[in-house]
Amino acid sequence: MLSNTQFETIYNEFGRLVYNLALSYVLNEEDAQDVTQEVFVKVYQRYADYKPHLSSLKTWIYQITINHCLDVIKARRSKKRFGFVTGLFSPDTSEPIPEAAHFDHPGVALENKEAIQRLFALIDTLPDNQRTALILTKIEDRSIKEVADIMQLTPKAIESLLQRAKENFSKKAGRTEGF
Repeated sequence: MLSNTQFETIYNEFGRLVYNLALSYVLNEEDAQDVTQEVFVKVYQRYADYKPHLSSLKTWIYQITINHCLDVIKARRSKKRFGFVTGLFSPDTSEPIPEAAHFDHPGVALENKEAIQRLFALIDTLPDNQRTALILTKIEDRSIKEVADIMQLTPKAIESLLQRAKENFSKKAGRTEGF
């Protein structure tokens, strides 16, 4: 069992990392805070299952965060797809709610938010494994080896995922700038 002091140390060391990674997936501060809280509840509950000989604590927490973020996104899509029909329309105007992902990232200047919102909306359309490889390497600035450890794949597989992500992104965006 994890003591309160140990948990606090883990939270202080990895809380910002979890929040920033979550923000890259869920695209707004409030949801990223919720994900961060939920991830650390899982870390506390599952700490006895952590196997230090298989991965670092940081890698293990990354894995929990990524899996939780993907679950949140899937739940959102499922709710959007199967939710109440009234939820698809604005209560004020009766107009359909736009499909584009809502984007509220504090690190992005106001004038760049529209372009970044389009970028993240495109990233959001990639398959989960491609999106994860892209976010970890390009946004989180992790090495191919570290991403391979986190995703439990080979570095070659990560390179392949990044290439496929680039191709998919290129098809959707019509360009490959920055990748």
